[in-house]
Amino acid sequence: MTDPAPKNEGVLLREDQGPIAVLTMNRPDARNSLSVELLDELVKQFVELSDTPSVKAIVIAGNGPVFCAGHDIRELEQHREDDDGGKAFFDETFAASSSVMSAIVKSPKPVLAAVEGTATAAGCQLVATCDLAVASDEAEFCTPGVHIGLFCSTPAVAVARNVGRKRAMEMLLLGEMVSADDALQFGLVNRVVPRAEVMTLTLDLAEKIASKSAAAISMGKKAFYEQIDAPLGEAYDTAGWAMAKNMMLHDAKEGLSAFLEKRDPQWRDS
Repeated sequence: MTDPAPKNEGVLLREDQGPIAVLTMNRPDARNSLSVELLDELVKQFVELSDTPSVKAIVIAGNGPVFCAGHDIRELEQHREDDDGGKAFFDETFAASSSVMSAIVKSPKPVLAAVEGTATAAGCQLVATCDLAVASDEAEFCTPGVHIGLFCSTPAVAVARNVGRKRAMEMLLLGEMVSADDALQFGLVNRVVPRAEVMTLTLDLAEKIASKSAAAISMGKKAFYEQIDAPLGEAYDTAGWAMAKNMMLHDAKEGLSAFLEKRDPQWRDS
């Protein structure tokens, strides 16, 4: 790959590398904590990238030694002096965070996390929400809200959907750090590699995804999340409908013909 060119500067950087967009959280002095500004920028980028045909996969990374330390506690506490004690701002912050997580799931493009450092609280939630995650062997994961009297209820939504109830409750009730190897065992991340190899491997996985039919990937991702928590019958109805619709795509016809003819398929992403 060629060296990427920054598309913007500020709390969130975007670098396009061919069909891959790399979004880098750029608040290293604040441990890449999720301020309202950063949350808003993430949503804006996901909306834009969802409608950008040339982008086939998205990577989320963090600038500095920490991937993401969760919500910006200092920003939250500054609003304690508001007339309502901060309630409106707290509602706004957690709604913005939920919008980011929903945007990742709803994005037609696969989203990969490149986790070189620690991911805690909503940062751990962000990792859990991404479709794939590659972690450094130095990375650690934690939902530490119980230590400050703030149970990590929103991170629990994504974490529990990755690691199962017992593991999730252990993380939520104890608030202890989980090593990268344990995170791999739990199912929170897909791969663990030396720190220097995290971005390389993440981009390699993204490139492999980008080489497939974007139309099939988009349709398949949507169906996956629609069926995953549905009752068995509904899940098969959803999946069966998706497979039948997928079969009608040009790329499915092309892919099957290429397979039978023993040649490389030529995707139209339609």
